Amino acid sequence: MHKQHTGGGILLLSHVGYSFVEDLASALGARGLRTFVLSSRPEPAHTGRLDELRHLADDVTATDAHVLTHRDVEHCLADLHRRGETVLACVTVWEGYRHLMSFANEALGVSDLGEKQILALRDKLTLRNRLFEAGLTRVRAAELTPASLAAHQALDGRYFVKPVSGIASYGAFPLGPGTTWADIERITAESRDDTVYASAFGDDGLTFLVEDYLPGREFSFEVVVTDGAAHVVALHEKCEVTETAGTVLENACTSPPVSVTAAERAAGIAWVRRLLTELDLRWGCFHIEARYEDSHWDLIEINPRVGGSLISHSTRELTGGASLLDLWIDALLAKPGDGFRERLAALSYTADGRTPTQNATFFRVFFAEKGRIASVRVSEELPLPPVVTHLLLKAGDTVDATAREVFLGQLLWRYPRDEADRLFPELARASAHAIDIQYERQDEGGPR
Repeated sequence: MHKQHTGGGILLLSHVGYSFVEDLASALGARGLRTFVLSSRPEPAHTGRLDELRHLADDVTATDAHVLTHRDVEHCLADLHRRGETVLACVTVWEGYRHLMSFANEALGVSDLGEKQILALRDKLTLRNRLFEAGLTRVRAAELTPASLAAHQALDGRYFVKPVSGIASYGAFPLGPGTTWADIERITAESRDDTVYASAFGDDGLTFLVEDYLPGREFSFEVVVTDGAAHVVALHEKCEVTETAGTVLENACTSPPVSVTAAERAAGIAWVRRLLTELDLRWGCFHIEARYEDSHWDLIEINPRVGGSLISHSTRELTGGASLLDLWIDALLAKPGDGFRERLAALSYTADGRTPTQNATFFRVFFAEKGRIASVRVSEELPLPPVVTHLLLKAGDTVDATAREVFLGQLLWRYPRDEADRLFPELARASAHAIDIQYERQDEGGPR
């Protein structure tokens, strides 16, 4: 049961009308809190989205631009205050607005990371090399230029290219012998025209780094930090990752992980806590992506927000009711002596790598290909029915080819942890075709 609050609400920063507003509004409603939404202008294809938001929230403010600014946040807070509303905190899951959330929380007197800390975390080039100097990563990074591209291609090693400030694996890919500077310019040009993602690349637009390639299995630590105490609430293993020429697709995740022992998980938790201490990250919710190989954990990136896709939903099924969004909201509202920290600790991994949950989860994300969709449906021939089903595209939608992932849908399963040895491989296999999508043929107009 969530603690009930009265006499106030939380400001949600929504990017082009989305950013988990439904989930957040539901979580606030369960706590007796009012929902205030500040949204940038939706894309032309979603002009009715603001009306949908007005049915979800107690108050909706929309700007005329596709990207929110400091001034928008200031004006919204001032307007809510002038109308007698009490704003208790600010939340956003959109990484491009995470610094604006910090800005708002500082104005509201809410414990959170500072805006400069957020911007420093989003500078992956500087962050990587700082952690290398601190001995917390074996990977070094350099700015990607035509010269550094050619120099790295001439070396006998594996390297990875990604944006200095990026999101959702946009423009992230292994460096290959055939990679050219024209490829980089093409992705950069696409990003300028991408209404949804352009704001996530910083004021200077999309720039790239090149770094040593990280081998190993990929994982994510879902972490909530309050006053310097870091709690790993969930640990997901990315059991299928597809690296393409223009992006990285994270196809399926399971939790708890299936390929690492409790002792290896414990080493990862200790390493995560050293990272957070080194960077003085004392407050917030983090989605920390890592790889593990040869008894060594290493960093992909630190995201100062809830993980995307079904990470928050998966955590809710693992804990028996507390999603990451729930825990982040509660952390922002927590007061000394109210029991939140004890509850958080009881839900989280212990230092020796054990999880208190008796549940396990598996989810799969489906990505669309270029083309016009003829039909989409969920298969009924599965070993276990999903507990969450999200279909994000429908018949008639057209998908363009870009350097970012285009989500089609996602499915989540929950099952007893002691049955994971049997159910995980069955679900991993059967779920690969759980969403059937047909595309129209370009030559005849029929499905293909």
